[in-house]
Amino acid sequence: MSLAIPNGLDNTVERPGERAPLVLGDTTYHDITETVCQVAERKPSKAWVIGFLISFLVLQWFVVCILYLLYEGVGVWGNRSPVFWGWPIVNFVFWVGIGHAGTLISAILFLFRQEWRTSINRAAEAMTIFAVVCAGTFPGIHVGRAWLAFWLAPYPSLNLWMWPQFRSPLLWDVFAVSTYGTVSLLFWYMGMVPDLATFRDRSKNKWRRMAYGLLSLGWSGSSRHWMRYEKAYALLAAFAAPLVLSVHTIVSFDFAVSQVPGWHTTIFPPYFVAGAIFSGFAMVLTLMIPARSMLGLEKLITIRHMDNMCKIILATGSLVGLAYGTEFFIAWYGQVREEKFAFTNRAFGPYWWAYWTMVTCNVISPQLFWIKKFRTTPWIIVLICIFVNIGMWFERFVITVTSLSRDYLPSAWAYFEPTWVDWSMLIGSFGMFFTLFLLFCRLMPIINMAETKATLAKQIHIAHSNGEEH
Repeated sequence: MSLAIPNGLDNTVERPGERAPLVLGDTTYHDITETVCQVAERKPSKAWVIGFLISFLVLQWFVVCILYLLYEGVGVWGNRSPVFWGWPIVNFVFWVGIGHAGTLISAILFLFRQEWRTSINRAAEAMTIFAVVCAGTFPGIHVGRAWLAFWLAPYPSLNLWMWPQFRSPLLWDVFAVSTYGTVSLLFWYMGMVPDLATFRDRSKNKWRRMAYGLLSLGWSGSSRHWMRYEKAYALLAAFAAPLVLSVHTIVSFDFAVSQVPGWHTTIFPPYFVAGAIFSGFAMVLTLMIPARSMLGLEKLITIRHMDNMCKIILATGSLVGLAYGTEFFIAWYGQVREEKFAFTNRAFGPYWWAYWTMVTCNVISPQLFWIKKFRTTPWIIVLICIFVNIGMWFERFVITVTSLSRDYLPSAWAYFEPTWVDWSMLIGSFGMFFTLFLLFCRLMPIINMAETKATLAKQIHIAHSNGEEH
């Protein structure tokens, strides 16, 4: 009996007494190497070239908008009294959330020995790095005088006119996000070293061989190298795992430690963490499903992988929906007039359209994943995940703008309206993200070959133990 799946490429069928294979067909170790390496070695497809050109043009427009902002000042945004935190902070929190899935898949699922992570962890880690880059852009330009953004760094100096305020959650963000980005970058790079050595050995161009040779750090595949690699990888996973909880917890403190109605609540840390994992997994699926199809990775990134990720989206989406309901309950139960008004204003005030868009996308649409057909149909998954990411951006918009636009002083109430610069920077940040991801697909191993081969080896061993043939 072969390891090939009888129902085509659907490995979600449960068989009593055995695990479903995560590498499909009669795939061999050589096939895994060829499939992954060919993505970088062959000429780019028309779809990749068109996608890259569009993304790169949008990125250039993003750069132009930043230069225009630095020249004219932050008045080109729609940030006006009382909404001084507008779309830049919304975009910052959104992109930090997108970066959460990579660390969860890579670190926590690794520590729990979840083998289905092996085919998707590399791309998810890359998305984490690129999302942090996008997120880090906004605080730097939001400070007004971007050329003085280095004041945020607590380096010892007698020439500073003002020291950073260590009691401010905005400074906590600097430490949390920079730590998260650094550890994620090290974790991502550490995992690529064996695969970069494979790219080095297969390179026919001397410049590519030299570049991959430098990046692979002299990897030879010896038992000593593997022993040290596995120890270092496990250690970095242990360091990275707490960051899944800590980073978005610190980001939530930007709001939770204030006195603004609608922000001053203790539910924000777990609520933000669940939302970050929710949106991060949705973005991973949004990009990996088209990449899987265009790059011919169907036997390595299987329906089983998508099914598992959809279940996590369903679970975290339900937690986010519970958090929405809990906020309203506590506002009613606490009998604080300003809090009750803040949440009533969210649902039925001038921004009602944003609130109900958020609820529809984040609470209602993921419930479709209770149906297996929706969890195993790629185009439906992509559609739902796009709605989830739209909803999670609106969640950050609702939290930030509705609370600030109507706070304690009715005479200061105002309606926030974004300018063309706000729109351009939001779209431009996606251009940066997609440009980096497309470059990653062309230049780096998009799938962890070493771990995927280890998964295949276990499948073959189990098949032989059961008297099957591969």
